Amino acid sequence: MTGASSVPEFWARRFTLGEWDTRASVRASEHTYLLPPDLKQQLETRHWFPPAFLPYLSHPSIEAAGQSVIHRLSANHLVYFLDYTTLLEHRIVNRAVETIVHGELDVSIPPRMKTAALQLYTDEGFHALFSNSLAEQVAGHYGITQRPAMPRRISRLNALLDQAPDRHKALAWFMVGFVSETIIARELLEVCRDALVSSVQEMLRDHLTDEARHSRYFSEVFHYLWLTLNSSQRTFTAKLLVDIILLFFEVDERWLKASLHSVGLNNAVIADILDGLTGEQATVLRARSGAGATLQALHSAGFFDLRANQQLFAQAGLVDG
Repeated sequence: MTGASSVPEFWARRFTLGEWDTRASVRASEHTYLLPPDLKQQLETRHWFPPAFLPYLSHPSIEAAGQSVIHRLSANHLVYFLDYTTLLEHRIVNRAVETIVHGELDVSIPPRMKTAALQLYTDEGFHALFSNSLAEQVAGHYGITQRPAMPRRISRLNALLDQAPDRHKALAWFMVGFVSETIIARELLEVCRDALVSSVQEMLRDHLTDEARHSRYFSEVFHYLWLTLNSSQRTFTAKLLVDIILLFFEVDERWLKASLHSVGLNNAVIADILDGLTGEQATVLRARSGAGATLQALHSAGFFDLRANQQLFAQAGLVDG
């Protein structure tokens, strides 16, 4: 990278998580995230996971099966989401944060950027803790034992990172963290709009409060880094970002098939459900809808000022040409 000498001085005054000592959930939250004693009553009007994120719940065969099946499928998804989140925070996002903290990006790191990165690292450890705690409770409540040790998205991210050339490895790790944190803030915002089981609602709202700051932080760091990248690094970054963004909106087909099987749905119904969710076009549509914060961060950083980047993302279907 070209170094920070070409970066305006005002950047050194940015990169904070804003009153982290008193606002971060790891410092301020009083929630226990325990399943409520009136869980049965809550499930009469609340959900384990927002139905809007599980469009297959509206399939005629699932609706006909009744609320108990809908709740079980939602619980399956919640446990899967929480297990995935635990791995994502520990093994992906915090590894991305390490590239900032330990100077792996070969660019001058302003003190505030490093301090905020260390705070963010602490947040993500707490997110992994409460995600795992709630996942264990819900899994125990329903007797959910089929929990993938490695969700497909984590495996796909690891494979993508393994393919990155050594000279770009740290940059690739940061970009995965950047996309993850800008996407999850939007996801959590949408998730929190629904009436959920109280402990789930509390956990997701605490998570959202933190991730809104993380999204802003990663967006600012991306902007800072983008100004320092040379032509080769920018070309690598642009192509990698397309792959990362699309990857985040793929469906874990094997897990979903197993979840649907677990409630007794037949193969024809499962095939019909998967047909509507899988495939390149379905992935692109989900990405265009869910990656808005990521795309806005790219726009704000001047990423799309390069015509080649605009064309690359348009060709992938992520933006209009």
